[in-house]
Amino acid sequence: MSERIKPRTLKGFRDYPPEKMIPREWIIETARRVYRSYGFSPIDTPALEHLEILTGKGSDETDKQLYRFEDHGGRPVGMRFDLTVPLARFVAQHIQTLGTPFKRYQIANVWRGENTQRGRYREFMQCDFDTIGTTSLSSDIEMVLVIHDLLTALEVGEFTIHINHRGVLNGLLEKLGLADKTVNILRTLDKLAKIGEEKVLRELTETIGATTNQADQLLKLSSLDGSNEGMLAEAEKLVTGTEAGEHGVSQLRELINSVAATLPSEAISRIQFAPSICRGLDYYTGIVLETTLNDLPGIGSVASGGRYDNLANLYTSQQLPGVGASLGLDRLLAALEELGRLEKVQTTAEVFIPFFDSERRNDYLQIAAKLRAAGIGVEFFPDAKKLGKQLQYANRRGFRIALILGGDEFAAAECQVKDLAVGESHTVALADDAQALIAKIRNILQP
Repeated sequence: MSERIKPRTLKGFRDYPPEKMIPREWIIETARRVYRSYGFSPIDTPALEHLEILTGKGSDETDKQLYRFEDHGGRPVGMRFDLTVPLARFVAQHIQTLGTPFKRYQIANVWRGENTQRGRYREFMQCDFDTIGTTSLSSDIEMVLVIHDLLTALEVGEFTIHINHRGVLNGLLEKLGLADKTVNILRTLDKLAKIGEEKVLRELTETIGATTNQADQLLKLSSLDGSNEGMLAEAEKLVTGTEAGEHGVSQLRELINSVAATLPSEAISRIQFAPSICRGLDYYTGIVLETTLNDLPGIGSVASGGRYDNLANLYTSQQLPGVGASLGLDRLLAALEELGRLEKVQTTAEVFIPFFDSERRNDYLQIAAKLRAAGIGVEFFPDAKKLGKQLQYANRRGFRIALILGGDEFAAAECQVKDLAVGESHTVALADDAQALIAKIRNILQP
């Protein structure tokens, strides 16, 4: 007999038992519903791409994190690190039949070989939505509204959508004579929340070569605080005289005003200009955003994105500007779990029917079938065990309702409907094709 293999998972990869997979699927279903409500259509792309499709598109860091190897044909390939780069390849390849604007969503796993930490894994799921083929600010505004509607539908509590524009930073860099160091400076500023102002200042001066005055100006912009209009006014002063900077401030002001005119008044405070946000990926060109939960900001952004007008140019001569964002499903789940907002449920059915009377199997199955036909999920226990043990199983799995049916109940054409959440029982007639039973169950499930 060969030696048994120790069951284990790779670092940064996870199994999902039912109590984690059920809320995961709920988030996916909610994202699909919200995305579809705005007219986004589903697509899918391969997990593997030719390596040249992926490398040099995100950042030096994402290139280092790529899972790459040679396939059986000797071709260099890589596993996608996000869903935006494959989208750019996809639209370049198929845009003649897709037409523009093209609005898509994609919910799928991506892989990055990064150091695992709180809320970050090597395999994780992204819920993306994007609009391709338009530079209209309407699509950027819609991106913010979709994120707002999605997090509201997911009932995550209060959240903040932090918004910036790459043009504001680019304008200041141009004014400071640092335009040739844009990529490295943006990557450094993107670390501000993680490593702090002192280390960013040191990296700007010692590693990148900015003067102390130049670094101070960059940090002055990144450290602005106050109302949206107040910060925009200060940012405007810093970038006055640069086309990119003035355009960036103008677009931010217009976007914030449009979102404020669309959302209910109590939600407007969730949208904030954040001049320190620049996103670490190199392909962003305009509006960028990151979203944090007010009760757990330390876990990082749970939804982020922005405008990328030149990414598809790497694959086609046709101009295919894009804008979109992604919900980080696994990070959001980790946050909700840490906040104690995930219900511990191991079943997808609402009703449990114990196998109480071994002579009545077909009767149980008939009742279960009638409930399912009415749209009520039912699990029938397979073995005629003691009722106490079956109810322990039901409580452990998280069922809302148990139907108690023994010989006495069948003889009286009645059923005990037990509300497991509060421990109450109700006697209901089984006549009229179980309509009274169906009505009672619905009343308990939707009081």
